[in-house]
Amino acid sequence: MQIIPTNSPGKAELPLDLTGPHITAGASSAHRLYQALCEMIVSGLVKSGEPLPPSRRLAKQTGFRRNAVVTAYERLIADGFAQATVGSGTFVAARIPARAVAANKPMVIVEAPRQGALALGCTHIDARAVQRFRAFAGRRMRAFGGEHLHYGDPRGSRELRVAIADHLLSARGLRCDPDQIMLTSGTLHTLRIVLSAILKPGDQVWCEDPGYPIARRTMAQCGYRIVPVPVDVDGLQVARGRAAAPSARAAYVTPSHQFPLGVQMSMPRRVELLDWAKQAGAFVFEDDYDSEFRYDGAPLMSLAGIDQLQRVIYMGTFAKTLFPGLRIGYCALPENLIADVTAARAALDRFPGTLMEGAVADMLNSGAFAANLKRVRKLYREARDVLAQTLEATSDGTLSVPVPSQGLHLVARFDPSVAPAIAAEAKLAAGAEGWLLADTYARARPLPGFVLGFSGHAVPDLVSAAERLAREARAALRSKAKSARRA
Repeated sequence: MQIIPTNSPGKAELPLDLTGPHITAGASSAHRLYQALCEMIVSGLVKSGEPLPPSRRLAKQTGFRRNAVVTAYERLIADGFAQATVGSGTFVAARIPARAVAANKPMVIVEAPRQGALALGCTHIDARAVQRFRAFAGRRMRAFGGEHLHYGDPRGSRELRVAIADHLLSARGLRCDPDQIMLTSGTLHTLRIVLSAILKPGDQVWCEDPGYPIARRTMAQCGYRIVPVPVDVDGLQVARGRAAAPSARAAYVTPSHQFPLGVQMSMPRRVELLDWAKQAGAFVFEDDYDSEFRYDGAPLMSLAGIDQLQRVIYMGTFAKTLFPGLRIGYCALPENLIADVTAARAALDRFPGTLMEGAVADMLNSGAFAANLKRVRKLYREARDVLAQTLEATSDGTLSVPVPSQGLHLVARFDPSVAPAIAAEAKLAAGAEGWLLADTYARARPLPGFVLGFSGHAVPDLVSAAERLAREARAALRSKAKSARRA
């Protein structure tokens, strides 16, 4: 800290700290001097009305150029920390901002998403697909055009929307006009946009129970009332939904591969759900999150394909079919919702990012997207089979592991008589990723078990993690049995 003599008759020194934490390293001389003077003023080291050293003298004492001192003083005056009087000099302002009392900062802990073996949401992209995508993205950047220099269509580029419409027709039996497609950053973003356009806060929404807890949480945070509706082997029990909330305005479902249980909604149940939506004037959100990864036969026709986009809003994403870092999802809308949803999108964040849209369209149109799916699907099938076999063998009958015909996760269950706390104990002891099955329930009696991801993980890592989890599951069950006998 430098001690600078002043002109004040009652004050001979001016403590000017030019090296403390309030100084921006590498900043200009004028900016550093301004920061030092501000710190001195707001900390009360000089009082209101006291004179500051003349610019020439302060320049000589600090070694800064006089221009730097003049610039710092001008900024102090402009920001209200000082005032200048012609012929008299520069003085600390009569009223200066009081220094805020430093509060104890709360500890903020943001848990990073899990990425180890058995974690959900991890993906793999074939090296050849990466090479093609890199080439497409590079070509688009080299042809950088005016479309990136202004605000665009709130629904996203027409080129990618056309490619998605073609993909939906061939892969999901869903015929829709590109004008009905809207690009988003993912499923949760889609939910926020579309629900804000068609519902009011407080409206009821059916959600599967068990179901995708992050979607439930998103809708609840937006002010909608969640109505948990039980799921059985045929999917969401529409009759139970009617009994609980017949006038709900929307339903969120995963009909092709129910999350987390993996059941497929039967055709009678699909018709029943669509009949309710029509009668109630409600809309059904179809989250088709992993339909591209079907291992036994062709993918089932989408609910929106059956309904032909009358009461169903179809939601998809490239997070799993390409990679999550794209942050590109999409929805297909009924025609009568296009205007309102587009307006809601424009009010929320104007329009989606444009740089990667062209590259994704190239992937779809060139066949590189389909080729990547074919290669990755083979890897995921192998990972699924190895994981299921390892859990079954190592758990010695403790866990039941139905092998899913679709998707990127499986469910490993204890006998229903086992307390869910046993699963929690085993998962903690094994240090396993994935979810507890009980955490996907909202109101129904939870089943004990685990929701485990097999996509995007090396097979040896899956085997090691599965063996640890199965061993701990056996150990937790034995420990519980011993405790029960002693009691």
